[in-house]
Amino acid sequence: MAEKKSKEKKQEKPAAEQKQQPAARPKDYKPRLINTYQQEVVPQLKKRFAYKNVMQVPKLEKIVLNFGVGDATENAKSVDVALEEMTKIAGQKPVIRRAKKAISNFKLRAGMPIGCSVTLRSWTMYEFLDRLISVAIPRVRDFRGLPVKFDGRGNYSISVKEQIVFPEIDYDKVEKVRGMNITIVTTAKTDEEAYELLAAFGMPFAKKS
Repeated sequence: MAEKKSKEKKQEKPAAEQKQQPAARPKDYKPRLINTYQQEVVPQLKKRFAYKNVMQVPKLEKIVLNFGVGDATENAKSVDVALEEMTKIAGQKPVIRRAKKAISNFKLRAGMPIGCSVTLRSWTMYEFLDRLISVAIPRVRDFRGLPVKFDGRGNYSISVKEQIVFPEIDYDKVEKVRGMNITIVTTAKTDEEAYELLAAFGMPFAKKS
C-alpha cells in the first residue's frame, strides 16, 4: 500500500507544478511599446533622419540590469534576496556575478558572489521598458529628468538608487535598499539617433541646455 501511495504522489506532482506556472499570454497579445515603435517611432525617425529603408531605423537590441551586493561578504543570504528582487523586477531569472579576483581588504575571495545581472530581449525587454518609463521613474524622489549622456555608440545607461521605485517590490518586506544599473543597448549608429529613439518611446530626459 505504501508503494502504491508513493507512486500516486509522484504522478500528482507534475500537475501541481503545472498550476504554479505563470498564465500564458493571449494569442493576440503584444507589448504596448512594440505597437508604439511600429506605428509611431518608425515613421517619426524616418522623417527625422531621412532614412530610405525601414531597416535603417534604429531599434532596441537588449536591456541589461545589474545589482551590486556589496554586503555579500558579510551576509551570504543577501545575494539570494537580490536574486529574488531582480526576478520580480525583470520578469526573468538573473544570473549570479562572482568576483574575479581576491581583495583581502574587502574580505573578498575569488569566485565569491558579489551581485546579479539579467539580459532582457524581445517582449520581456519592451515590457520592462514600459514599466520603467510609465511607473518606476515617475516614483523617483525629486526627479528632474534623466541626464542626456550616451556612450558614443548609441547606448544609454542609468542608475536607479532604490529598487523600491518598482511596484513589484513590497516596501515593507525590503531588508536593504539597493541601487541598480540599467543599460539600454540600441542598434543606433550615433548618440543623436539613440536619443531620438528613446525620446520617442517617452523616456523622460532632462531638457538639453
